[in-house]
Amino acid sequence: MADFKKIRARAANRKGSEAELASLLGPLPDNAAVADITDDRILSTMAERVFAAGFVWRVIEQKWPGFEEAFLRFEPKRLLFQPDDFWHDLASDQRIVRNPQKIKSVRDNAAFVEQVSKEHHGFGQFLADWPADDQVGLMAYLGKHGSRLGGNTGQYFLRWLGWDAFVISADMAAALRDAGLDIAENPTSKRDLDKIQLQINRWVADTGLPRRHISRILAMSIGENHSPQSLREYMGDD
Repeated sequence: MADFKKIRARAANRKGSEAELASLLGPLPDNAAVADITDDRILSTMAERVFAAGFVWRVIEQKWPGFEEAFLRFEPKRLLFQPDDFWHDLASDQRIVRNPQKIKSVRDNAAFVEQVSKEHHGFGQFLADWPADDQVGLMAYLGKHGSRLGGNTGQYFLRWLGWDAFVISADMAAALRDAGLDIAENPTSKRDLDKIQLQINRWVADTGLPRRHISRILAMSIGENHSPQSLREYMGDD
C-alpha cells in the first residue's frame, strides 16, 4: 500500500497548499459527544439523509423547516402514536418532498430509534458505544434494522451526527485502488468493505488522523479536481 503521506501531499498539491487542504477536512469528529444527541435529532438526521439521497441536497436543506413541522419535530413517540391517516396525508403535504417510500421510512425509523433507545438508554448512546474501528459492522446494523439506511446514506448519517465516519465515494474508492488496495470499482461486498475498514484503521494508527479526515483526503487526491470553494459550497458545515 502507498504511504499515506504521499497521498496527502498529492491532495494538498491539487488544492493549492497543505493549509487549503486542511481547511477542507471539516471539524474533528467526537464519537463520545454523539451520546448527548436526543432521539428526535437522531431521527431528524436520519430522515434528512434519506430524503437527500438521489436528490439535490440544497433543496432538502431549504425545505427542512417544513419537514420539521410536518413530521412533528421528529419525536419518535409522537410519530408512533399517529394514525394511518396522518401518514397518508403527508403524501400530499407541500411542505415536504412527497415521496411515499421515503415518508414510510420515517415511520419505520421512528420505531427503530425508539427500540434501540430503550435498549441502550438513548440511540446516541448506542452509537457512541459502538467501536470506532468497526464502522462496517455499524453500517451493516443500520442497513439491516433501519429503513433506507444502507450504502452511502448510512455513512452520511453517521458523519452528519459527528460520528467519525468515512464515506466510500467513487473518488475515495478510486484512491484506495490507486494506493494498492484490491477492491472492486464499486466496493459493496463484505469482503471489500472489510478490506477498506482494515486499511483505514491502519492509516489511523499510522497518522493519528480521524477516519473522516482520511476519507476526505483520499477523495481529494484523485478524480476531478474540484475547487476549494465549490467543495465548501457542496459540503456546507457537515
